[in-house]
Amino acid sequence: MRRALLPLLLAAALLGGCSTPEPAPAPTPAGGAAALPGPVPADLALRPAPGTAPAAPAFTGALTDGTPFVAAELWAQRPVVLTFFSSWCTTCASNQAALSELARSYRDRVVFVGVTGADQADEVQDYLRDHRVEYPVVLDDQQTIWRSYAVREPPAVVLVAKGGALLRGWPGGLDAPTLDRRLRELVLAGQP
Repeated sequence: MRRALLPLLLAAALLGGCSTPEPAPAPTPAGGAAALPGPVPADLALRPAPGTAPAAPAFTGALTDGTPFVAAELWAQRPVVLTFFSSWCTTCASNQAALSELARSYRDRVVFVGVTGADQADEVQDYLRDHRVEYPVVLDDQQTIWRSYAVREPPAVVLVAKGGALLRGWPGGLDAPTLDRRLRELVLAGQP
């Protein structure tokens, strides 16, 4: 009996060793739905937008993971900073670490949203991971969002108040300390 079981056990061991392992799950794309903000903090105090401010151009698109994105849904609840960039932009890259840190410090109070155009998806992912970008990023392959905000080349930064008023835009971008000051001046009430 033992001799009859030995070949069966050997065959089972060999077949078990030949099974194909489960492929590792693909990493979650940076800039996707996981980067969307949480609930609005209850103590968020905002300055009212000037009545003369024009409405920001509303747009829809897809985040890096394919999740549909509607900008107006975000700015209905809180201010939004739009950062227009490209993975190949050296100025964008040199400012991104400080901008990413600023976005983390404002998490859920002011939402940062990246808008990338004229880029390859894999290069965008490399850029987002290399620079620790943890906010949602909209892919604007045809640059229709860029054109609606009159962005000709990266970087550019746009500030939209809660409710959708276009407060200010900075062609050529803005360094993080200056953007921090402008957020405190233009949208956050009671901030030093």
